Amino acid sequence: MKPLVYRKAKRVRHAPPERQVLHVTSGDTVQVMSGDDKGKRGKVLRVYPKTGRIAIEGVNVVTKHQRASDQAQGGIIKREAPIHHSKVMLIDPKSGEPTRIRRQKDADGTLERIAVKSGQSIPRSR
Repeated sequence: MKPLVYRKAKRVRHAPPERQVLHVTSGDTVQVMSGDDKGKRGKVLRVYPKTGRIAIEGVNVVTKHQRASDQAQGGIIKREAPIHHSKVMLIDPKSGEPTRIRRQKDADGTLERIAVKSGQSIPRSR
């Protein structure tokens, strides 16, 4: 009779998160379309392409209790927490209203962002 062999279950390892293609870059002016901060406008401070989130100045401000260290003093600080990029729309440079964007290739092969409402190009600010 064959002895029973208990095989170790294979461990499922998750693939590293893929970078998402975001429609906003840091420095863009956006308007929040849903959530607690709906209607607020602000400048994109930071972009997190692995998680698909962005931090906007003055939006989703949270309080953080910071412990004192050698470099910085402790206390309660306020900072912007990231929100998902699908909750924001870019501001149209011509009319100042929120708009969707379309991507178009230039003659030299670079991708250009175009506002759907006005058809005007939105430059990438870095």
